[in-house]
Amino acid sequence: MIRREVRYYPSGVEFSPEHFGKNLWELINEEKKKSSKEKILFVCIGSDRSTGDSLGPFVGSMLSKRWGLKVLGTLNQPVHAMNLLEYMQTIKERYADYLIVAIDASIGKKEHLSQITLSKGAIRPGLGVNKELASIGDIAITGIVGWNGKMESFLLQNTRLSLIVEIAESIYTGIVYCDYLQRQSKVVDEFLVPAYKF
Repeated sequence: MIRREVRYYPSGVEFSPEHFGKNLWELINEEKKKSSKEKILFVCIGSDRSTGDSLGPFVGSMLSKRWGLKVLGTLNQPVHAMNLLEYMQTIKERYADYLIVAIDASIGKKEHLSQITLSKGAIRPGLGVNKELASIGDIAITGIVGWNGKMESFLLQNTRLSLIVEIAESIYTGIVYCDYLQRQSKVVDEFLVPAYKF
């Protein structure tokens, strides 16, 4: 089995939106070339009923207020274990031509707590707490909110809200910078194309 490359980023004051955003932008462009999908859908997974699992909806709520971004999964309308298959059907029917960036909370090594990961490929929601849910996404972003052990569910329920907000704000600012790069590249393309039509 080929192991995919996972990049780790600190959250909070050490987080660099430019570094994360540029890496995300590069991954998106790689996937666009492979799939010919130009539009992007952010699917933010999690539940507002568990602090540790609310990272995705927090990020989704922030992104939903930014003009021009397509988002599923907010604090008001979360995408979670109970409705994931329903949303996947919606994506299949309405967003088949979209590249999917999936965002979720995750469990990791204790030394990786509060870090953000970025990788190609799908997210397996619920894997950290022994739930078997369908995979989703072309690119995966996770925030590590707890560590591997015997009491993952307990840890998720008792995660500090300040940690979730810190990670969510970091992911949001990184995506905003990625969006800025996307818009800039479109402006450059539109400016250059007429020059080659003589």
